[in-house]
Amino acid sequence: MSEVSSQHDVTAEIGKALPYLRRYARALTGAQSSGDRYAAAALEAILEDRSMLDDVAPKIGLFRAFNKIWRSSGAPIEDSANDLEAKAQEHLAKLTTNTREALLLHTVEEFSFEESAQIMEVSAEEAAELVQIARNEMSKSASGRLMIIEDEALISVDLKAIANSMGHEVTGIARTHAQATELAAKDRPELILADIHLADNSSGIEAVNEIIKDMGEIPVVFITAYPERLLTGEKHEPAFLISKPYTEDQVRSAISQAMFFSSTETLRA
Repeated sequence: MSEVSSQHDVTAEIGKALPYLRRYARALTGAQSSGDRYAAAALEAILEDRSMLDDVAPKIGLFRAFNKIWRSSGAPIEDSANDLEAKAQEHLAKLTTNTREALLLHTVEEFSFEESAQIMEVSAEEAAELVQIARNEMSKSASGRLMIIEDEALISVDLKAIANSMGHEVTGIARTHAQATELAAKDRPELILADIHLADNSSGIEAVNEIIKDMGEIPVVFITAYPERLLTGEKHEPAFLISKPYTEDQVRSAISQAMFFSSTETLRA
């Protein structure tokens, strides 16, 4: 393979990985704007120094560059805009260093412990230990009232079971935009799990935006079979996004992360 062809392949791999880096970045910071700044800085670092990719796969190299920048900056979180967010950030400050990063890398981004170790520049054993610490610490977080917007019966039942097992109360399940807004008005949730495409071809995004417009900020986790279509950087995007088919660990991690932040940026349909 020629050098030009090889460079093209690396560039293509970086391009495919970038949306998922942006998802990881905003899950860490709780916001699209701050997450995207860190993701852009990581991409710039790789473009300036291609040797950062010499010993690893391009995707791992990109995430590793991000983590180096994130770690060197002290892993800051946006200044709190309200009392609820301040409480969430106070809770975050008490978590063991590197645990959230390890948990997100392994569960949401689906890196193995060995790959996570390469990204975080620790041993695979330490990466596994950090994930377990994160799970233990997050299991102690306060429970909340959670609403599900999902038109597939088996998935909605599964999501409800996962939420209940975490100590959350599910206020109800909505299959359409209209049902979602009606349910939220009847029983205000503290967190929303929302599919993008609903039973009557209505939009989970529009439903969530209408609920938040009427009721104020509520943490949201979006679920979609096509996450790359939402992670384009061309519009407002969700801070918390998991892919179908999902794993229980991914749902648990996303709910825990979202509950730490009192406000979640949503899409503008």
